[in-house]
Amino acid sequence: MITSDKELPVGFMDSGLGGLSVLIEAVHEMPSEDFLYFGDSANAPYGTKPQEEIRRLTYDVVRLLLNRGIKGLAVACNTATSAAVRSLREDYPGLPIVGIEPAIKPAVERNKGGRIIVLATPMTIAQEKYRKLVERYKGGTDLVSVPCPGLMEFVEEGDLGGPDLDRYFEEHLEKYLTPDTETIVLGCTHYPFIRDRLRKYLNNGGIEIIDGSLGTARELKRRLEEKGLLRSGERKGKIIMENSDRGTKKLERGRILLERAGIIL
Repeated sequence: MITSDKELPVGFMDSGLGGLSVLIEAVHEMPSEDFLYFGDSANAPYGTKPQEEIRRLTYDVVRLLLNRGIKGLAVACNTATSAAVRSLREDYPGLPIVGIEPAIKPAVERNKGGRIIVLATPMTIAQEKYRKLVERYKGGTDLVSVPCPGLMEFVEEGDLGGPDLDRYFEEHLEKYLTPDTETIVLGCTHYPFIRDRLRKYLNNGGIEIIDGSLGTARELKRRLEEKGLLRSGERKGKIIMENSDRGTKKLERGRILLERAGIIL
């Protein structure tokens, strides 16, 4: 049977389970589409590795997805986006490709004068792409970038709440919080899964917590539509989830994260 381009799945890659936060929004935006998600948990975290290694790992996963057959690609990892998306677009010009970046622009656009805190991996913050993003949108706002080594591992290990996470916030975040803190940007796709615990830790409904997942999903939809690749009709799409770490419970943890969002495989 010949498969048309429209019938191919949309590919997702991440260094582990974090990109599922973007996938969840994509499923809501494009419920008729099929999705093929690959998490590279065997090589996680990407955020502590040299840029060339990150680029190599990203390309390895992308080639795997392309060999399986995909009609579009979401690089659902801030670190991989910074290291590889530009070259991926050059190497695969016919493929709709979206990356993700910390939601600094919307945070600044909505800012009323308070502090903006951006939580991200050390590698994301160290890269030129992030620095240019901050320079482009920061303006006169009080924007503080906070490197968070080890935070994504809480999600990878299925620890979405509890005293260990609170201690992490106390050690890495507390000193940056001020009475006028207005917004916290979750600058890694893993971090939305610990949003509820962070909100409980802050005990302050006045601090807005935002991320770039929805915007990325909508941009992916726009690019697929632009190429005439969106499915039509009322069919319910399916999700295939794979992971490079086959010796652990990553797939089960991923399934639980999707079910928490009301998505059943």
